[in-house]
Amino acid sequence: MKQRTIQKPVEVIGTGLHKGVPVKLRLEPLNENSGIVFYRSDKGISIPLKPENVVDTKMATVIGRENAVVSTIEHLMSAVYSFGIDNLRIIIDNDEVPILDGSAISFVMMIKEAGIKELNDSKKFLKITKEVEIKDGEKYAKITPSKKINFDFEIFFNHPMIGKQNYHFEFSTKNYIEEIARARTFGFLKEVQYLRSIGLALGGSLENAIVLDDKGILNDNLRFPDEFVRHKILDAIGDMSLLGYNFIGNYEAFASGHHLNHLLTLKIFEENAYEIVTADTKEELAVAKAFG
Repeated sequence: MKQRTIQKPVEVIGTGLHKGVPVKLRLEPLNENSGIVFYRSDKGISIPLKPENVVDTKMATVIGRENAVVSTIEHLMSAVYSFGIDNLRIIIDNDEVPILDGSAISFVMMIKEAGIKELNDSKKFLKITKEVEIKDGEKYAKITPSKKINFDFEIFFNHPMIGKQNYHFEFSTKNYIEEIARARTFGFLKEVQYLRSIGLALGGSLENAIVLDDKGILNDNLRFPDEFVRHKILDAIGDMSLLGYNFIGNYEAFASGHHLNHLLTLKIFEENAYEIVTADTKEELAVAKAFG
């Protein structure tokens, strides 16, 4: 399997979730071994996708460099990861990736429109070689060696529409599009009201998020009965893209979020719990088939 980029540029204009302002997003091809690079066109600053460039994880995954940041990258990066894209320039003219419909399906459609281009060099994977875990009370995120790419997630919310949900996701591009990409972000009405009082969530609406009050869901219908936990997997896939490579391993979490996922990526590097392998051996070629 070779490294991947996109065949042609594509762009979209949408609204940022927190500031509620229009944002233009453009995806452009890059050559092999370039990695994923965000570019703030209004500031002329490039921000490579690396764990050390993460500057905030409270409400979203935010990367930054010098006086420029790009917020809420996880949905876009989840889609990019799912297609096995290794090299990409992401141009944005404000500080937040547009929320679009609150899931990753619009980004999937952009990538499909752009097309996938294979480059000359072999694709590299980050292969997990030992267990790494981050804990915060009952919450945890861990990754263990595996011959496949899997995500196991469990959540619990004391709410009649959520409760306990768990989902096992065996990764492939096809499975991602069918099972994960359409799962939307969600929030509670009382939290949204507070966030707006402090100048956040100004772009949030029933069109781009599942909103719950104390008893039920304000939106008409869920896309999946367990859409909440599926979205958590969508987020985790995007957060783990900060490793810089598609990983080979089993991700498992309970009630994890952007912060624990970020700490997990850092700890993987700190503990040297990985090796970089090319998609040329029999085992890695088997994993590569997941990307079609």
